[in-house]
Amino acid sequence: MDSLFSSSFSTLSSPPRPLLPPLSPFRVRSVPIEKEPQTMTTTTKMSRTREQTKRPTPSTMNEKHTRSSVMENKSPLVKIFKAFDDIITNFIGPPLRHAINPKHVLSDNFFPVDELPPTECEVSKGTLPSCLDGVYLRNGPNPQFLPQGPYHLFDGDGMVHVIRISKGKVTLCSRYVKTSKYNMEKDAGFPIIPNVIAGFNGLTASMARMAVLTGRLLAGQFDPSKDLGLANTNLALFGNKLYALWESDLPYALKLTPDGDIITIGRHDFGGKLLTSMTAHPKIDPVTKEAFAFRYGPMRPFLTLFRFNENGEKQADVPIFSMTSPSFLHDFSITKNYAIFSENQIRMSMMALMGGGSLFTPDPKKIPRVGVIPRYAKDEKEIKWFEVPGWNNIHSINAWEEDDGDTVVVLAPNMLSVEHTLDRMNLIHASVEKMTINLKTGMVSRHPLSTRNLDFAVFNPAFVAVKNRYIYCGIGGPMPKISGIVKLDVSLSDIDRQECIVASRIFGPGCFGGEPFFVAKEPDNPDADEDDGYIISYMHNENTNESRFLVMDAKSPTLEITAIVELPQRVPYGFHGLFVKESDLKKL
Repeated sequence: MDSLFSSSFSTLSSPPRPLLPPLSPFRVRSVPIEKEPQTMTTTTKMSRTREQTKRPTPSTMNEKHTRSSVMENKSPLVKIFKAFDDIITNFIGPPLRHAINPKHVLSDNFFPVDELPPTECEVSKGTLPSCLDGVYLRNGPNPQFLPQGPYHLFDGDGMVHVIRISKGKVTLCSRYVKTSKYNMEKDAGFPIIPNVIAGFNGLTASMARMAVLTGRLLAGQFDPSKDLGLANTNLALFGNKLYALWESDLPYALKLTPDGDIITIGRHDFGGKLLTSMTAHPKIDPVTKEAFAFRYGPMRPFLTLFRFNENGEKQADVPIFSMTSPSFLHDFSITKNYAIFSENQIRMSMMALMGGGSLFTPDPKKIPRVGVIPRYAKDEKEIKWFEVPGWNNIHSINAWEEDDGDTVVVLAPNMLSVEHTLDRMNLIHASVEKMTINLKTGMVSRHPLSTRNLDFAVFNPAFVAVKNRYIYCGIGGPMPKISGIVKLDVSLSDIDRQECIVASRIFGPGCFGGEPFFVAKEPDNPDADEDDGYIISYMHNENTNESRFLVMDAKSPTLEITAIVELPQRVPYGFHGLFVKESDLKKL
């Protein structure tokens, strides 16, 4: 959301563990996460030592992350602004809620890690199938500096964790996305830009932080024209280019090296045609190879649809002015002919943010709507809005058309506790639902596919925009941790609206995973079964503080683990990712 901030400038369940001991407000309090920059790109061998796997403690964090005399060579003005930051945090800001208290938010495997060059991994169980030759990339927040003031999980700098598989051999690489914000703050040696989700906490503290930021701007300490995005949410491959995404900034183009390293090329504006921001959840049609996307924001038009052709060239914007208030539109769906948006009860307010509140707050009086617009529309004339009370969709799964295009079917988790979506995430319950919309009569019907708390759902990507049968979801353990994975057979809901879970895998006590991803066993075989493939995911054991890469049989009723890769470094819990097969790597 940092770009929303810059645009206004210009017009879970474990007990918290202390991060750092209290420090004087006039001492340097921003502590870098990473050690001296790692320039290694050659593959190193895995060496599992007790030092690598032991649980962090306040003393080891200080020993590992404190860089001495970080302010020695800074100008007096830099030191003055930094001192004001410390005063605001220590004396002006209100007490921190759990949702924005770094001692709680960064406990256990949410605690950030250093960058890791490509490092060989051990396959401790089974063998890796040839269809996994390629790379699995997963994005997520990993703050460059340990935050001392308010911090939300969504505020961390983006780090991409890359599993490179080639003929049974595996490497892991973890690299920051070198965003403008990351580079600016790395050069400074401490944070400069307030966290947007959490940083404006309390009216007085918010005004003080804005004053300090204004002073830094006037002093030339940062350039808002370079934007302030985090690139921490998702990854996408279209037009033979790989991007790290964050919905309030431009995409960051990435490059994969043959040895499994990842390099940030830079912000990409598609020849000057993408000027502001883009969703972190574009939809790629597997047949046409087009990428459909949108942006949303606090100023009209609150929603804009656009697409990229097969070559990755951006096409014209389609502003949607019939969306009359700014809402949190994180995701959407496409069919062969339509794009589908859910306008939920989470409103966006820059005034509330500047007043010391949250950028996103629930509005129980608002009636949610679903908008259906032809995906090749030239303008918004053909959009149809349908009121759907109780529909608070954040992530989408899939959508398709039936009855010769007169009916649209949508699969998505519905947040039953929308007031906790960005605050007390451990209280979230998401019910995966099937919604049917008759475009002629306006009739909307919904029913749940499962009573479990499920999100981060995926399916065979060959079925984007067409009817699919199987989906794989993370189980809230509670959110934002994922305690296991379930497989749903959507066709069961067509019989008697019964529970659709047909397979499950629970990771075990103290073990939590991330978003699953489906990789087809025979991706080029049109006759292959939809679920003939593998589910892959990172999994972390909080009892041993070790992370693994799991490969599961997508057809098995127990989602049987067929291969385990031991990882040389923790992989913190994160957000979304994708798998890029070997043949597509050669096109990048």
